Amino acid sequence: MAVAQRIDFHFNVVNRIAYACRVVRKSRSLNLTVAVWCRDAHMLDNFSRMLWSFEATGFYPHVNAEDELAAETPIVYHTDERLLPARDVLLLLDDAVPDDYNTLFARFGRVIDVVGAAENERIPARQRFITYRRAGLNPIAHDQGGH
Repeated sequence: MAVAQRIDFHFNVVNRIAYACRVVRKSRSLNLTVAVWCRDAHMLDNFSRMLWSFEATGFYPHVNAEDELAAETPIVYHTDERLLPARDVLLLLDDAVPDDYNTLFARFGRVIDVVGAAENERIPARQRFITYRRAGLNPIAHDQGGH
């Protein structure tokens, strides 16, 4: 089974949600679609709220993956990765490896795992990185140096 063409770990991120919004902005500037996953509904709600307001002149249409407009909306998010439709980019904001990540990753051209700068976020990220490597994936680490 095919997996994502590229898996990137963006680590040392000061604010994961703000950084996720910047990734969305960059992706949309390249006309790429994005799916966002996290098991934490509160974090996804914060992401959604910030995406509406983080840039005064930007508009980034996004909906929950179960919304009736999800098929035609370029940015979707959900706590259940099985409900995420295929998109160009999968943005991971969770501290755990997604269930059945091989099947999940196959629906996306690129996976970006956002890792906070705090040690309690970096420890589980190291485990995810090792899990993916052991599965034969080749994640690439990118130090964001506190951005």
